Amino acid sequence: MLRSSFLFTSESVSEGHPDKVADQISDAVVDLFLSKDPEARVACETLTTTNRVVLAGEVRGKGMIDKDGNWAPGAQEEIQKVVRETVKRIGYEQDGFHWQNLVFENHLHPQSAHIAQGVDASGNKDEGAGDQGIMFGYATDETPDLMPATLYYSHKILERMAADRHSGKAPFLEPDAKSQVTLSYENEVPVRATALVVSTQHAPGYYAPDGEGGDAAKYATLRDYVLSVFHDVLPKGFITDSTVIHVNPTGRFEIGGPDGDAGVTGRKIIVDTYGGASPHGGGAFSGKDPTKVDRSAAYITRYLAKNIVAAGLARRCTIQLSYAIGVAEPLSVYVDLHGTGTVSEAAIEAVLADKSKLGFALTPRGIRTQLGLNKPIYQRSAAYGHFGRTPDAEGGFSWEKTDLVDRLKAAL
Repeated sequence: MLRSSFLFTSESVSEGHPDKVADQISDAVVDLFLSKDPEARVACETLTTTNRVVLAGEVRGKGMIDKDGNWAPGAQEEIQKVVRETVKRIGYEQDGFHWQNLVFENHLHPQSAHIAQGVDASGNKDEGAGDQGIMFGYATDETPDLMPATLYYSHKILERMAADRHSGKAPFLEPDAKSQVTLSYENEVPVRATALVVSTQHAPGYYAPDGEGGDAAKYATLRDYVLSVFHDVLPKGFITDSTVIHVNPTGRFEIGGPDGDAGVTGRKIIVDTYGGASPHGGGAFSGKDPTKVDRSAAYITRYLAKNIVAAGLARRCTIQLSYAIGVAEPLSVYVDLHGTGTVSEAAIEAVLADKSKLGFALTPRGIRTQLGLNKPIYQRSAAYGHFGRTPDAEGGFSWEKTDLVDRLKAAL
């Protein structure tokens, strides 16, 4: 159980952060394969660096890979197209990283037959988990989206900055950015911001004079803009005279994105989930089709935890599932209500383990069916968090629905 009064911090990174560029490219490849074949298998890793994008991993899917394991006509060209379109959408048209000029390498190859034989359904054998591992889901009543407040506001700050960059309202911003929010909690409730940090890539000259350049007026424009975002995003009264604020504390930040730092898929798993407020099983999400329980089971645990909190059964909830590769049923179900529950953890665990009471099985196929995961819905989740988002008409963020509330209330 958390202390009643404490400080807690979470960070977020923008869509232009090099690791996030890699995540979005990997999920663009997942979406491409699923658009051709809902049963496609994809494990795509992306490396981004100065004017270069490299893909590696294992894939399988009709319309992309033929029965002999060869690329279908035009498939590799389609992959290159979605890669360049992703970089263009983010906004990279810089000398060191440009959607049109970057060198692209594709080292994807057919999925291992040894993995496939353990995962695919056959005869009386249900489809097994794509890997062993542990997955956690979490929900808290700190925000309307039932997310930790520190991460919620960290994401919102960068989402606002990206929207203003794309619209032209803040033309001095470039794609790469990070935010960090520290909140003071009293009686386990966030009440004020003690520290706010933004580091953002910027147009030439928008930094404080340092002897080698910079422009005080331009830097003031940038800083005043970021301060206005802080005040717009955080609740009224959270920012006080005592709040410590840093805007580009290192100074000049003109070289950024993959040109400034190499990016790799799966390096921002805490940003992707709960900002450190919950345990993490260790597996990344992006670049993986939904047979991989690293992804799908993390989504179902968030779905279950969110519905438990939305149902008023607890103010905070953590759920863990575990799996073995090739085995359909989870090995364990664990629930922690952090001392905030109106029912016991054991009672909830019994419901989650009972398909007749829950309404679906916590098997890979049961999860995908319940959440409708065999769709090209993943690239949109690869920046600004996989959780705390709004379900859309195309089936994206289905794990954020609260349509299980009545069933849980009835069962408990």
